[in-house]
Amino acid sequence: MTQERVLIVEDEENERTGLAELVHAWGYRTETAKDGLEGLEKVTSWSPGIVVTDLKMPRMTGLELLERIADMPGAIAVILLTAQGSIDTAVDAMKLGAYDFLTKPVDPARLKNILTNASRQRGTERELEVTRKQLRGTGILGPLVGSSKKMQEIFSLTEMVAPSSASVLITGESGTGKELVARTIHDLSPRKGKPFIAINCSAIPETLIESEIFGHEKGAFTGALERRAGCFELAEEGTLLLDEIGEMPINTQAKLLRVLEDRKLRRLGSKVETEINVRVLAATNKVPEQAVAAGELRNDLYYRLNVFNIHMPPLRDHREDVPQLAEALLADMNAKHGRKVSGLSDAVLQQFITYAWPGNVREMRNTLERAVIVCTGPMIEPKHLPPNFGSGLPMHVDSSDDPNVVRLGVGTTVGEAERQLIMKTLGSTHNNKTRAAEILGISLKTLHNKLKEYSGQNAESMAGTQ
Repeated sequence: MTQERVLIVEDEENERTGLAELVHAWGYRTETAKDGLEGLEKVTSWSPGIVVTDLKMPRMTGLELLERIADMPGAIAVILLTAQGSIDTAVDAMKLGAYDFLTKPVDPARLKNILTNASRQRGTERELEVTRKQLRGTGILGPLVGSSKKMQEIFSLTEMVAPSSASVLITGESGTGKELVARTIHDLSPRKGKPFIAINCSAIPETLIESEIFGHEKGAFTGALERRAGCFELAEEGTLLLDEIGEMPINTQAKLLRVLEDRKLRRLGSKVETEINVRVLAATNKVPEQAVAAGELRNDLYYRLNVFNIHMPPLRDHREDVPQLAEALLADMNAKHGRKVSGLSDAVLQQFITYAWPGNVREMRNTLERAVIVCTGPMIEPKHLPPNFGSGLPMHVDSSDDPNVVRLGVGTTVGEAERQLIMKTLGSTHNNKTRAAEILGISLKTLHNKLKEYSGQNAESMAGTQ
């Protein structure tokens, strides 16, 4: 095993020499520097994994050295040595990325323990980096799968933003894997090991959503029989995913924005504000700019959440990933149901590659789960697929009598085209609204709102003919 390199930066010669000899005796390779400027040169030329530096030095202080190291590629653990009167400065340095600090005179046992932990953490980080590169080489990053250019770009963006605390807005059609991206960001971040809480804003009644997100006190409203923590508090020190953010009521969006800005929340019925430490990610299957223009998403909240954007492409735009994705999902389904289905037949694989997958990865998962359950042989055959599999809804002008074709004549309004598509999709799913919403790439709540709107239009039309 390669010895960890430790650079000692100290302006007092006797302390510098003594520390170097002590650390070397513990099995580390050591180098020394007499001040921050020389230390910076040694960091560049010698590439240490750990830097132990005094805080106050001529030419360049330990704090300045820490800031310069923080801008360099690679993870270097910086340990600060400080006098008793400078502890506040050392604490501030921790916020800038220092690994730890020690007060002088140095306690050898504590220094040895810190070095051991720092070296162990660096070893883990190196192993994770190697694993990530290996996984990316095989088209896998956590639960994300794909070797296509589009998916490799998603991998790069996810790895880039994960270590930061920036808010991320994840966009894409329903079923593309937006929550998987959010989970991967959490798992690759310093918050890994802390809670990951996901809440679907479209699945919660408008009267309850504020309570779910911000929590409430006993007696805050009818039915509030006890105090309850909201999603922000449950995600403390971790990550909160607000899925389908475009479905959140506008009034709740305003309160959310204030929490994001102030990093404080107030439970319903409470007079006390609580500080929070939560990274917020958001996802939507709507085009955010269109949602803002339609008044469904507050402009200021959109800009607050959209610090970093990751767009998940629909499966039809990276069909080359279908075989690998199907293989990964099949392995999951085998494990879930205790089966040993070895793969997809050539006929099924060809169907999978040519199918449009309107429900994207979620639809493929559901299709494979059903197939695994009904399959009695080693391979999934066409007979194991749903009866109407592959009967997608091509949206184009057509004069045929195919009941699955939406015919749009010249002069058809966008609203009427949308209504026809929704009603045709409902018909093809035998009025299964959940399935229809997946195929259409909209939330179930949006589908219900559309149907309610059409019902009202029909009633008005009937009244007008009487």
